[in-house]
Amino acid sequence: MPAFVRALGRRLGGPFAWALLFGLALGCLLAGPLPALAPDPQPPAERPGTDWEGRVLGTLDRLDPGAAAAGRGPLSPGQQLLLCALLAAATLVSEDLTCVAAGLLASHGKISLPAAMLACLVGIFVGDLLLVLAGRLLGPRIVERAPFRWVVSPRTLERSEQWFTAQGAKVVLASRFIPGSRLPLFLAAGILRAPFARVAVALFLAGVVWTPMLVGLSAWSGGTVLAHFRSYERVALPAILAALGATFVFVRIVVPLFTWRGRRLLLSRWRRLTRWEFWPAWLFELPVVLHGLWQGLRYRHLTLFTAVNPGIPAGGFVEESKSAILTGLLEGAPGAPIARFASIDLPDAEEARLPSVQAAIRASGLDLPVVLKPDVGERGRGVAVVRSEAELAAYLVQASGRLIVQEYVSGEEFGVFYIRHPAEARGRIFSITAKRFPVVVGDGRRRLEELILADDRAVCMAAYYLEANLERLDMIPALAERVQLVEIGNHCRGTVFLDGREHLTPELTAAIDALARDFAGFHFGRFDLRVPSLEQFRSGTGLKILELNGVTSEATHIYAPGASLIAAYRTLFEQWRLAFEIGAANAALGAPPTGLRTLVRLLRNRRSRFGTIAASAATPAAVPPPFDPDQE
Repeated sequence: MPAFVRALGRRLGGPFAWALLFGLALGCLLAGPLPALAPDPQPPAERPGTDWEGRVLGTLDRLDPGAAAAGRGPLSPGQQLLLCALLAAATLVSEDLTCVAAGLLASHGKISLPAAMLACLVGIFVGDLLLVLAGRLLGPRIVERAPFRWVVSPRTLERSEQWFTAQGAKVVLASRFIPGSRLPLFLAAGILRAPFARVAVALFLAGVVWTPMLVGLSAWSGGTVLAHFRSYERVALPAILAALGATFVFVRIVVPLFTWRGRRLLLSRWRRLTRWEFWPAWLFELPVVLHGLWQGLRYRHLTLFTAVNPGIPAGGFVEESKSAILTGLLEGAPGAPIARFASIDLPDAEEARLPSVQAAIRASGLDLPVVLKPDVGERGRGVAVVRSEAELAAYLVQASGRLIVQEYVSGEEFGVFYIRHPAEARGRIFSITAKRFPVVVGDGRRRLEELILADDRAVCMAAYYLEANLERLDMIPALAERVQLVEIGNHCRGTVFLDGREHLTPELTAAIDALARDFAGFHFGRFDLRVPSLEQFRSGTGLKILELNGVTSEATHIYAPGASLIAAYRTLFEQWRLAFEIGAANAALGAPPTGLRTLVRLLRNRRSRFGTIAASAATPAAVPPPFDPDQE
């Protein structure tokens, strides 16, 4: 037996082996001398019955009238077998109460203690397996339907599956001792595709420990265990949750206070909580959504804003193709200063992806480094700068669908928000955002991780910067060496956004207006572009357009550090007021708004695509190079 336990421990982990050993020992103890130690030495026939027991025995008497089940004599073999079957079936309704009842029946001599334990164990094990199988069979269909798909993204589901694969068996084993936690956890084990064999073994071991203990205690103590068990059921789950909460607070807050790194990470969490520019998009944008609904009611058309850009499907609200927008801009102005690009549908076969992308790079006259990004994406998800064949191959492993390969452009990056009413000959610049890629300066002593945590701005996004620079955190930059932390110009990817409206000039307005008017059907959106210097930007020369975004663009200057939340909402409310106003004007000229049903379908497509885009965003290719002075 010890060799078997050691072998089982090596394969399934120590807790499982000890659980099996404890369960077997407990079962032998309770089935053997323990009943002789019971505090009630009265023979079973003299023990008082219970209402529940009386009903069960009465049922047996009706099913098999040949034996006096309702009396205090032994049951017939047929009734004992039927009673075991009833106990096993009753566990599907209430496992623990059935175990208590089985112990009481054994204490009255109606069934042997080992038979009671075995009947309950079989019923519990089969019922638990059925829950896991139900999760495996029905779970994927459930999480793909509303409202679950609104809150559980494919990426979140994938990460949960990975965690449950590693820890699920242990969690299932522990849940056996926490009433109220079993149903959701067993279903989750199935939904998250935990290894079935490991989960089944864990369920069996948990039953081997729990069932003999509960049945045996009930048989030993008589009816008193039922009152104690009900008290345990009432307090077990709240007590466990309270203990877990206290442990979480201790581990996540108290323990970090004892180290400098922990205190800086706590400061990072606090600043992200108290500075609105770091709030999650769903929370920050809630008032904007409500304002948009008000505008829709005001114009008596909820989707009227989609007519703001007739030249872009759905006005650029969702699922718009970046390459199609850039192509439309090129068709209107063949000489438009757009960074060279190519779009390609990635083959399903992984081994064919790298050659196809390499061919697209050569055909477009590009060379490494290049920028890779999904043709349909948002908020910088899946965008990476690749500088080697190895980085390119690593990116393509996680990518899928249609991909854009674009020329890498160095220099200053800006976001220019443009608006033109269809009744006006010229448009105007609504917002300018100057994007600054965060930099830390070395002192020749501290590692990059310490420099990030010590920097007053970088500490706000320390978790992201540490992950993005994981491979070089132990690097010690030389004295005065400048290390750039990210190079994707997106706020949620760590770039600092500044209010650049001070750089607005008539020359810049004229240059942007000329580009926008050449794109038929474009009235409202943001140009993301790079330029060699600030002086050229102000003069409207040397511009290189990276992307053109439609109606869901934001006037991103609002995210400047220290900007007012009230001012930000005022800007966004005005932006959406103009979107509905221009959409109404275009609709009056014959541009049809996108229907609500079509928008819902596009949003569903976006949700299903989100997990793949998010997965490719964390590739090693996203790690930035040493500081480039052209991008400061």
